[in-house]
Amino acid sequence: MRYELFYWPDIPGRGEFVRLALEEGGADYVDVGNDPEAGGLPAVEALLGEDGGARPPFAPPVLRAGSQVIAQVAAILQFLGPRLGLVAKNPRDALWTHQLQLTIADLVAEAHDVHHPVGIGAYYEDQKDEALRRAEEFRTQRIPKFLGYFERVLAGNPRGTGHLVGARLSYADLSLFHTVEGLRYAFPRTLDRLAPRLPHVLALAEAVARRPRISAYLASDRRLPLDENGIFRHYPELDP
Repeated sequence: MRYELFYWPDIPGRGEFVRLALEEGGADYVDVGNDPEAGGLPAVEALLGEDGGARPPFAPPVLRAGSQVIAQVAAILQFLGPRLGLVAKNPRDALWTHQLQLTIADLVAEAHDVHHPVGIGAYYEDQKDEALRRAEEFRTQRIPKFLGYFERVLAGNPRGTGHLVGARLSYADLSLFHTVEGLRYAFPRTLDRLAPRLPHVLALAEAVARRPRISAYLASDRRLPLDENGIFRHYPELDP
């Protein structure tokens, strides 16, 4: 099957969590928003409108697999996991993987809200004072709490494999990798300070980056750079 990923062009955003799974799974896919021949941005906008059918998606990322249209990162990865060998067959482990993915989604949402604490439609410069206040809590309380949680999960895995679930890589591992990459970009000083407390989390991120398919993807032009238009944004004043 050829998968179609619909996401805004030129930014990794939440679409990156899906791209990583497709890349690691060796899937045949097209990144529609970044491929003018596949329709580019107009095709993404069309799917969010009348082309969305009777069950239209609210926002990207959206995955089209044949006649199925799936939105929301966690739902997309729950769908792709068994098809790409990125989730355990055991139902309990599969549900645990989904739970971890939803927790990552919570962290990603909080990371976004640091630079847009008042409203998504307003510029960062229009809510900078509020962002400074929000960033302090995020740096000192929320990042340590979230990453500390994943550190405990990794350390507590009875298989002792360096993965979040069981003995093999899952889509949750890939998502945690990208989250760490995003936080390193947006809050490098904070991540440096926390590093001694997160050996398992950082080891997982490094291991994922070394995987052959992921390494090839990271070195390719398909990998979109992080910048100040996406979820993870680096404003030095927010990470003193």
